[in-house]
Amino acid sequence: MPVVRTILGDIAPAEMGRTYAHEHLLWSVPPPYDSHDLDLRLDSVEAAIRELTLFKTAGGHSLVEMTTPELRRAPREMRAISEATGVHIIAATGHHKGLFSEAYTAGLSVDTIAAQMIRDLTEGMDDTDIKAGVIKIGTGEGGPSESEVKVIRAAGIAHRETGAPVSTHTEAGAYALEQIRLLREAGAAPERMLIGHLDRRLDWDYHLQIARTGAYMGFDQISKEKYFPDRERITFIKRLIEAGYGRQILLSGDLARKSNWPSYGFGNGPGLTYILWCFVPRMLEAGISPQAVDDLLIHNPARFFAF
Repeated sequence: MPVVRTILGDIAPAEMGRTYAHEHLLWSVPPPYDSHDLDLRLDSVEAAIRELTLFKTAGGHSLVEMTTPELRRAPREMRAISEATGVHIIAATGHHKGLFSEAYTAGLSVDTIAAQMIRDLTEGMDDTDIKAGVIKIGTGEGGPSESEVKVIRAAGIAHRETGAPVSTHTEAGAYALEQIRLLREAGAAPERMLIGHLDRRLDWDYHLQIARTGAYMGFDQISKEKYFPDRERITFIKRLIEAGYGRQILLSGDLARKSNWPSYGFGNGPGLTYILWCFVPRMLEAGISPQAVDDLLIHNPARFFAF
C-alpha cells in the first residue's frame, strides 16, 4: 500500500488533506551567508507552532518542510511542532543549491551522499529515528554545477532504492528542463519529480515544455508579488488546467523570512493562511473549479508524495 512518510510516521495518502508542498519552519542559510540578511531565517519553535496553528485553523492539514542538513535542519524540533499542532510535516533529505551545500558535500562521493539520503529516509535523520519523506536537489545561477550534478546523481540512487519523490529548487525558475534531464539520467521518472519555483518564470512555452514531460510543477512563490502579481499566477494555473495539466500542479508559498509570518510580529505577513484564505478564493473567482482547486491542494500532493 502507498504511504506518505511524515516525521511522526507513515500515513495513508488520503490522510494528507490540504497540503503546502514547499515551505520552511526552522532554517538558516549557512555561514558566511547567514550574516548577509538577518531576516532570511526562521529560528523560533514557538513562532512555528503559532503559525502552523493558524494554518490548521484555515483548513490546512500537511506541510512539506524543505530544509536540508546544511540549512540547519532540526528534526527533533519539527517533531515537537507537529505534535503540538496536529499538522503532518514531511521533512527533506538531500541538499540545496551548490552555493549553500558545496562546502558540505565537498570530498563526498555520489555513493556516500546517496547512502546518507537513504539513511535519512529509512532509518532517521541526524542521529534520530525521525525519517525524511522527500529528496531535495537544487541548482543555482548558470546551470547545474559539478557539485549539484553529484547530488542529483545521488538523489537518483536514493530514489531508486526507496521510491521517495524528488523535489527541486530552481534559481528563479531556470534550468527546469536540465533538472528533468539529469534526474531522468539518474533513474527518476518525471512523474516522481516536482520542479520548484516555476512561478518565478511565467513563460508559457517554457511551462508547456515542462508540463509535457509529465513532471509536477511547483507554483510555490504565492504571495511574493515582487516577482509576479498573484493574478498572473492564477492566469497561468488556469491555463495549464485548461490545457489538461491540472493534475501536475502543486501550491505553496516558500515563506522563509521572519517578515513573512505574522507569528514573528504584528504587521508581518502574509503567513501560512494566505493561500487558503486569500489565494483560493481568487482562483475560484477567476473560474477555476472547486474540483480543480482540490486537485492542486489535496489530490496532487497525495499522489506525488506517496512512496
